[in-house]
Amino acid sequence: MDITFFTAKEAPTTFFNQSHDHHHHLHFSNLDMQSSTSHSSEYSPEQSPSAAAAAAATLAATGKWSSTLLKECARAISEKDSNKIHHFLWMLNELASPYGDSDQKMASYFLQALFCKATETGLTCYKTLVAIADKNHSFDSSLKLILKFQEASPWTTFGHVASNGAILEALEGETKLHIIDISNTLCTQWPTLLESLATRNDDTPHLKLTVVTTTTIVKSLMKEIGQRMEKFARLMGVPFEFNPITNLENLTDLTKEALKVEEDEAIAINCIGALRRVRIEERNNVVSMLKSLKPRVLTIVEEEADFISSKNNFLKCFEECLRFYTLYFDMLEESFVTTSNERLVLERECSRSIVRLLGCDESEEQMGSEKREKGKQWSKRLKESAFSLAEFSEDVLDDVKALLKRYKPGWALLRRAATTATGKVHERDDDSCGVYLTWKEEPVVWVSAWKP
Repeated sequence: MDITFFTAKEAPTTFFNQSHDHHHHLHFSNLDMQSSTSHSSEYSPEQSPSAAAAAAATLAATGKWSSTLLKECARAISEKDSNKIHHFLWMLNELASPYGDSDQKMASYFLQALFCKATETGLTCYKTLVAIADKNHSFDSSLKLILKFQEASPWTTFGHVASNGAILEALEGETKLHIIDISNTLCTQWPTLLESLATRNDDTPHLKLTVVTTTTIVKSLMKEIGQRMEKFARLMGVPFEFNPITNLENLTDLTKEALKVEEDEAIAINCIGALRRVRIEERNNVVSMLKSLKPRVLTIVEEEADFISSKNNFLKCFEECLRFYTLYFDMLEESFVTTSNERLVLERECSRSIVRLLGCDESEEQMGSEKREKGKQWSKRLKESAFSLAEFSEDVLDDVKALLKRYKPGWALLRRAATTATGKVHERDDDSCGVYLTWKEEPVVWVSAWKP
C-alpha cells in the first residue's frame, strides 16, 4: 500500500467532529440532493435520527453489518435518493468508529467517502487530508512504519523479493548497472540487493540507482534517503551513485535526459505501485517510454483490484473498492495487535485513498493514482506495447516461498489467478502473467517481469 503518515490524534477531515465516545458525527446541512425516485414512508425524513439510531442498534446486534449497510448507502447515492441517503448515513454514523472492531472501522472510513460523494465535497476533503499528512511526517517515523508493516505482512516484501531476484538474474555478469526505481518505498527494497551484489563471485559492479517519485511526502525525504543509501553502499563495498528525480508532477514528464541513461549501462526498471498513478489514457504512452529505454528487465508490482472497468458506474466501483479494502483491513486485523498505532496509521491512509477513489468525480484533478488494474489487464497492456514475459526462475520463486514462511498462516504464492464472482481462486488463467500473493486464497498483490 502507499503509506501516508499521520497519527491517531491527527485524524483529519473537514466534515467530521469527534465526540467524546470517538464516533465521528456528520454535519448534514450541506446534504441536499434531489431524489430521482419516489420516497417510501420507510425512509421518511421524520425517522432521522431517532428511528435510524434504533435501526442501527438492531442491525449491529446481528453481527457483521457494515458491508450490507454501506452497499445500501452507495446504492442510494447512485440513485440520488436523498431520503435514503440521509437514512443510511445516519445509521452508519451511529455505528461507525475508527477505534472499534473491523465493522465499525470499515463503516467509518467508507462513511467519510460516501458523505463526500453525496455532498460533492470530496476534492476539498482530500486536499485537507494531503495537507495534514504533509505536515506530520519525518524520515524516521516514515521508515519505522514501513519496516513495521514489512515485518508484520508480506504485502510489500513479496514484490521486493520477486523483483530483486528477476533484476539480479537479468543483470548478471554486467559491470555497470542502472536501476530506475519508480516507487514510494523509501528504498527499503535495495539493501538486500546491494548485499547480493557485494557477494558476487566476479568483480563488484558499479550501481547507479535513479529513484523517481511524484509523491510530495517521499520527495521531502529523498535527501536523507540518499545519504543512508550511499553510506550503506560504502559499507558493502559497492561503487554507488544516487540519482533522485523529484521535480515531476506526472510520470508522463519523465525523460531519458533526466534519467541520465548512458549507452554502456545495463538498465533495469522497477515499478512498484507506480503505474496506477498514471492517468488511464496516458498509461500506454508511459509503457512505451519505458520500453524506449531498452531495459534488460522491467518489474511491475501492483495491487490486484480493478477500479477502471466500472469508471462510469459508481455502484460497481464502490463494490470493487469495498471488496479490496475488506481484504486489506482483514489482513491488518490479523497482522497487528488491536492497540497497534501502526495499524491505525495504515488504516487512516486507506481512508484517504477511499475518499480519493469514491468521493471525487472523475473530472477532478489528481485522480489517476487510485485507478488500479488487475494483473490480467496490465499483462494485456504490456503485450500490446511489445513487451514479452520474463518468467520468474524456480530459484526466485523458492526465495518468495521461503519469505512467506516467515509470516502468519494465510499467505500463499499463486502463479496464475482466476476468480469467480465471489472472489475465490479457481484454475489458472493463462491470459494473466506473473505471480500473485494471496491472502486466504484471494489474490491481493501481482508481480511480473518483462523484457522488450
